[in-house]
Amino acid sequence: MSSTTASTPLIFHGTFIHSNNPQEVEIIQNGLLVISPEGKIILLQRNIPRADVQTTLTDIPKIPKIPKLPHLPSLPIRFLKRGEFLIPGFVDTHNHAPQWTQRGTGRGLPIMEWLNTVTFPHEAKFADKAYAHRTYASCVSGFIRQGVTLAAYYGSLHGEATKILAETCLEKGQRALIGKCNMARNAPDFYRDASNAESLAVTQDVIAHVKRLDPAGDIVRPIITPRFAICCDEELLSGIGAIAAQNPDIMIQTHFNETKQEVAFTRELFPQFKNEADLYLHFGLFNSRTIMGHCIFPSDYEIDKLREHDVGVATCPVSTTTVETWGAAPIRKYLDMGIKVGLGTDSGGGYSSSILDASRQAYITSHARQTLTDGKETSLTLNECFYLATLGGARVCCMADKIGSFEVGKDFDALEINALVEGQIAVIEDDDPIGMIFEKFMMTGDDRNIVKVYVRGRSIKS
Repeated sequence: MSSTTASTPLIFHGTFIHSNNPQEVEIIQNGLLVISPEGKIILLQRNIPRADVQTTLTDIPKIPKIPKLPHLPSLPIRFLKRGEFLIPGFVDTHNHAPQWTQRGTGRGLPIMEWLNTVTFPHEAKFADKAYAHRTYASCVSGFIRQGVTLAAYYGSLHGEATKILAETCLEKGQRALIGKCNMARNAPDFYRDASNAESLAVTQDVIAHVKRLDPAGDIVRPIITPRFAICCDEELLSGIGAIAAQNPDIMIQTHFNETKQEVAFTRELFPQFKNEADLYLHFGLFNSRTIMGHCIFPSDYEIDKLREHDVGVATCPVSTTTVETWGAAPIRKYLDMGIKVGLGTDSGGGYSSSILDASRQAYITSHARQTLTDGKETSLTLNECFYLATLGGARVCCMADKIGSFEVGKDFDALEINALVEGQIAVIEDDDPIGMIFEKFMMTGDDRNIVKVYVRGRSIKS
């Protein structure tokens, strides 16, 4: 397998765009960015005219705490032209990798019918390792093409297929959290764990395998993944909680207040709990390492619990507005309360593999919520949607110290955008300022405008 980092320093001069917080997007023009051979950002300078780049590079070795890079002024420099810019890589906080080939199918079905008639039969195919190899190679390449540099993946229930997913991400260089789904009840006989004991044993085996693949967790990491409480009984959730307690460095992901049908069924299965927040709290699965998918119908009590326990929210507005009985999450309320929020594609639950599409749909649905709440929940801004796609997602995945913006010391996970590449993007006119070019990309661009994808300084888009 090729190296997971760049072998030589990278130098960029031009326009860089990133979020400082949910409201503030910084557009750096005439910026100078230097990335070490290890893929870390070691220098970010603003307002450096092109004519001064060589002089600045010559002076870098004189700057304290900057690693000594020999021959820096003689290295090639990528000068970004007008219409070209760098942004942080997109983060997909909720992605069902086995559903890659079923996207767009099963529209209009209630969630349990959709799972039993469309999704579970499809995911059962991953018992075939050859099928898993073929499908996951297509899936990971497809999300890289869309600019996803970090994905929180749900695998199938199959341990071997989930290992293949981890190996595929490592080989292709996509940063990923990867989990085997725990599901021992309320699923067809042909697609459920044989027992709680087997479910837990396979989970432990997958965790160990992913850690062996990448001991430092630089590219792939395991994530504990009970599908949702409906597919788990108390014994299984207790066992999963024990694994989480024994591995305090491992993330957790599941679904939360996804549909009204799911909420009602969960209450029926666990009548001792008044809500899902208390349920997951009881089993040790509701904390700062947790990513809760969807979070559409929480009570005020549960929203307070999300904030209190620093739980991350993965909102998937494309899928939650295209399957029956779903809806739009109260993203404005989450952001205003300081709750961690990022975007997810949800893969088969929706129809699009694009975080750009998820960002646009979050913007659209926030206008609907503003109307439905008589203005109590104001609509999102473009800046907030960009934040959700980048730094917000990094926070949800507990990696904001490593990725999500162009701060010195972070890994260089980035997208090189060319807004002048023709496709569906709105035409870039000669008098368009950079802010308008950025807006046109966010609202009308697609994967054709994402010309390069970097993870830890390594270019990974074919």
